[in-house]
Amino acid sequence: MTDIAHQLGIEPRRFAAKWGWFVALGIGMLLAGGFALVDTMLVTILSVIFIGAALLVAGIFQIVHAFANKEWGAFLFALLCGALYVIGGLLIMNEPVSGSLIITIFVMASLAVNGVLRIVMALRHRELQGWWLVLLGGLIAIGVAVLLFLSLPWSSLWLLGTLIAIELIFNGVGWIRLGFALRAEAHA
Repeated sequence: MTDIAHQLGIEPRRFAAKWGWFVALGIGMLLAGGFALVDTMLVTILSVIFIGAALLVAGIFQIVHAFANKEWGAFLFALLCGALYVIGGLLIMNEPVSGSLIITIFVMASLAVNGVLRIVMALRHRELQGWWLVLLGGLIAIGVAVLLFLSLPWSSLWLLGTLIAIELIFNGVGWIRLGFALRAEAHA
C-alpha cells in the first residue's frame, strides 16, 4: 500500500491513527449498498429523479448565465441549451420510469459500443499477453447489452439501482480494506 499511497501523495502514517474512520465509512457504504440491493426499483426511481433535478438546476444556471452575458456571441445557443436542460429535467422528474428506460437504453448502447471496440482492440493486439481477457471483457459487455435489450422495459426498473448498490458495496469494501491497511501501518 505504501508505494501506491506515496505515488498518490498520501502519507499513510499521518492517517494511520484515524484508521477507524475509514473502516466506519466503508461499513456505512456497505450498509447503504445492501439497503439499495433490497429495493433496486426505488433506488432507480430516486436516482432518475435526482438526475432530473440536476438537469433542471443546471438549465436554470445556464439560462441565468446566458442573460448575464448577453453580449457574448453564444447567447442564443446558451439560452437554448439551458431551456433543453430545464425541459429535460422536468420531463424526467415528471416521468421517472420513462427516464429510467431512456437511461437504460444509453447504458445498453454504451456497453455494446464499448464491447465491440474492446473486441477489435483485442484482435488487433493478439501478440500481447492477456489479449484474450480484453476480448472476454468485450464479449461480456455485448452479452450484458443484449440481455438488457431482451428484458426491456423491465430491466430499466432495476438497472440503475443495482449499479448504484454494487458501486456502494465495492466502495465500502475498498474503504474497509484501506482502513485496516492503515491500522497495520499504525502498528508497524
